[in-house]
Parts: sequence; structure tokens; C-alpha cells
Amino acid sequence: MPGMLSRILPHEETFFKMFVELAENVNAGAKAMADLLENFNNVAVQVEVIKSLEHKGDNITHAVMKRLDQSFITPFDREDIHELGSSIDDVLDELDGSAGRMVLYKVKTIPPSVVKLVDVLQLSIEELHRGVHLLRNIHQTEELQKVLQKVNEYENEADSVFQMAVADLFRHEKNPIELIKIKEVLVGLETATDKCEDAANVMEGILIKHA
Repeated sequence: MPGMLSRILPHEETFFKMFVELAENVNAGAKAMADLLENFNNVAVQVEVIKSLEHKGDNITHAVMKRLDQSFITPFDREDIHELGSSIDDVLDELDGSAGRMVLYKVKTIPPSVVKLVDVLQLSIEELHRGVHLLRNIHQTEELQKVLQKVNEYENEADSVFQMAVADLFRHEKNPIELIKIKEVLVGLETATDKCEDAANVMEGILIKHA
């Protein structure tokens, strides 16, 4: 009987551990992207590192959904668990997409604006990681609210960086093909910051429900 109950009734800690693992994996992906931009050689090899992390994230997300299907009781609403797992994983999907375009489009040089956007993205992901840890004690509302506010601020900053970067491209890049290549990379990175905000919005919803 105890063994059966342990299978039917969920260990709430399992979901928290999976969310933390997802956030840590996204963090690793952002660091790998920063390393790639700092040492922009052997690009295909470095991009493959990001791709492997993206696959790992997919596997963790799948495990979250499988656990959700098997759980009778969950720490949060089922739709919130589903949405949070998916939105955290989406961040790395976008990062991987930008990295992949560097190889696919044979990008030769990276402008400083791309590096700056990745810097902002890393800060947002770090806050997201901190927020996931705080979910274990949802009643620490003030700390979690600070995290969510920072993610929102970084998303706004990323929008500004993106807009200025595109404006600079149109002012200074004479080759229209190269302009399109870099713009596509920038779009993926800016979308990744949007996905961070999506994940933060899910956590905000959880916070409101459990306040």
C-alpha cells in the first residue's frame, strides 16, 4: 500500500527540482552563447553544444509533462505547471535558433549589438533561475515580486537594444544579405527575452493564486 500511494500521490519537490533543472539548463545555454560570441571560431562545434542543451531541455520538459499526467495532486494548478515548463524551455529554443542561424547563414562577424543583447538575456535568465528557486516557498512574495520586476525591466531593455541594433544595421550595413543574416540572429535573441517574460508572467499568476 505505501508503495502504491507513493506512485499515486506526487512528491511536490519533484516538480520544483525539474523547474530548477530547466532553468539551470537555459543558464548553461546562455553561457555557451556568450562563450561563442567571445571566441567566434569553430562556430559549428560551439553551436552544437547549444543544440545538445536544447535537446536536454526538451527531455526535461517532456519529463515534467509525463510527471504531470501521472500526478493526482500537484503543488500548483496543472495548467500553470504545463505553461511554466514550456515557457522556460522556449527560452532555450529561441537561443538555439539564433545560434543555428549563425551556422546556416555562414555569419562571419558578430556586431557588438548582438553581444549586448546576449548580455541582457543572461541577466534575465539569471533572474528567472532565482525566481524558480523561490517557488519552493511561494509565500516569499516580496522577493519573488522583485525577481519578476527585474525580468520585465530586462525585457524592456532588450527591446531597446534590439531596436537600436536594427537601426544601426540599416545605417551602416551596405550588404543587404548580411543585414538580413544579422537581423535574423537578433530577432531570435530578442524573442528569447520575451520568453523569459512569459515564464515570469506564469510565476506571477502562481504568486497571485497562492498569495
